[in-house]
Amino acid sequence: MTKKKSGFSKSELIFKFLNMASVFMRIFNLICMMLLIGHWSGCLQFLVPMLQGFPSNSWVAINELQDSFWLEQYSWALFKAMSHMLCIGYGRFPPQSLTDMWLTMLSMISGATCYALFLGHATNLIQSLDSSRRQYREKVKQVEEYMAYRKLPREMRQRITEYFEHRYQGKFFDEELILGELSEKLREDVINYNCRSLVASVPFFANADSNFVSDVVTKLRYEVFQPGDIIIKEGTIGSKMYFIQEGIVDIVMANGEVATSLSDGSYFGEICLLTNARRVASVRAETYCNLFSLSVDHFNAVLDQYPLMRRTMESVAAERLNKIGKNPNLVAHREEDLGSESKTINAVVNALAEQAAHASASEESVVLIVQKPKKYRCLRHEIAFKKVRHSLVGNVTT
Repeated sequence: MTKKKSGFSKSELIFKFLNMASVFMRIFNLICMMLLIGHWSGCLQFLVPMLQGFPSNSWVAINELQDSFWLEQYSWALFKAMSHMLCIGYGRFPPQSLTDMWLTMLSMISGATCYALFLGHATNLIQSLDSSRRQYREKVKQVEEYMAYRKLPREMRQRITEYFEHRYQGKFFDEELILGELSEKLREDVINYNCRSLVASVPFFANADSNFVSDVVTKLRYEVFQPGDIIIKEGTIGSKMYFIQEGIVDIVMANGEVATSLSDGSYFGEICLLTNARRVASVRAETYCNLFSLSVDHFNAVLDQYPLMRRTMESVAAERLNKIGKNPNLVAHREEDLGSESKTINAVVNALAEQAAHASASEESVVLIVQKPKKYRCLRHEIAFKKVRHSLVGNVTT
């Protein structure tokens, strides 16, 4: 974990450095563009008096630059143009003729325009250097104004501030809007990547079908709870189940006793979604908890597509309810259905085996070729069933 975090920090530092380098390069390009415009203006400032034969009232004749070296002439012309463009040099080179006056006004207008564009563009570039952090500060400022307007208690203000600090980590993104603008396949890939640590830490996902995991992950919703928050209240109707990405929660019984604690990779809240019963225990956050919730509608929609996963979860839910002295009839009946289905499958397999045993030698080879894939398929389903069942039995839930 330490190596991974150091790797992430190094890559993040490199990304920030490249981002800053890109911004400063764009600012450097603006400065070069302003110098180019100053070069053109300086050349024009010297060209007009030269075409007029350097009259005595021109700035070139006043400074006795007619026969000077070209570098000295260019330096004075550039200085005169930049002074006008930056609005600081009217006293040094006041216009002495009508032509010089028009050239000065043209230089002033072009300089003021370029200066304003430069400042505005440079400001936008600096602000875009870390736009997510700027949006976070604006969001926090808006929340502070709201708390002051509603005259919330100091303790509540502190909890709200700490929630935003932990929830957004100094950066604010409208993730739903960003993901909503992506294609369905790309959005699914991004969500699967964001939830890779959750999938790796939850045994239920590790032993389940990859398509099932992908369908579940794309419907998860990220939630944050503070220490002491009641995530689930006993006796209420369940509308969600939760997967723990990071943090510790306590399972609290009706008498206030902590039955057990769950941490990273665990899940809870699925029993009432399967049984349509009320919550049998409360769940309280012991630390800051980063959870992913799955609503009952999405829960049923996914399990309807994967009946094996539904039957597996229902059978294990019945076992868990037996451990805490509760056993809803709905789960019990479905567990009986699962047992009858298993008996039917075993009967079919046994019948096929007997049929193959009584066949002739030539027919036996054909029967084996035809029947073995079916038997192997049953065995594969049984192995997958046992793996998922084993991962589910290891968790205590509500």
